Amino acid sequence: MESGAGKHWTEEEVKALLSVWSEKNIRKQLHGTLRNKGIFIYIAKRLQELGVCRDWKQCRAKYKNLKYEYRTVKYAHNSGDVTKTMKFFHDLDAILRYEPVTQLAAEENSRCSATETQLNTSPTAESAQ
Repeated sequence: MESGAGKHWTEEEVKALLSVWSEKNIRKQLHGTLRNKGIFIYIAKRLQELGVCRDWKQCRAKYKNLKYEYRTVKYAHNSGDVTKTMKFFHDLDAILRYEPVTQLAAEENSRCSATETQLNTSPTAESAQ
């Protein structure tokens, strides 16, 4: 099967991309790297070894689209809308849940706790006066 720029990704191709993407060293390199052409060239080569003929631009575009769709569904689920789904959500969740976005949320929660502590101490300080 020939894969061109306008061709849709098959389920097998997406699974192959996810298997390469799930590798710890790939996840590490992709996280926080703005200039990641080299990483996607490597991913495209790895996919060729698995029988998937995609260039690095196609791999990067699919990566971005999957990530966007995952975040959209994740946000919907967190907002209470469980009707929104996607095919590879659980695979992507396993890959993306360890990204520092969750750490940022934890930092925000600790900031909220610190603010709550400050708020809790303020009224007592005022009442003591």
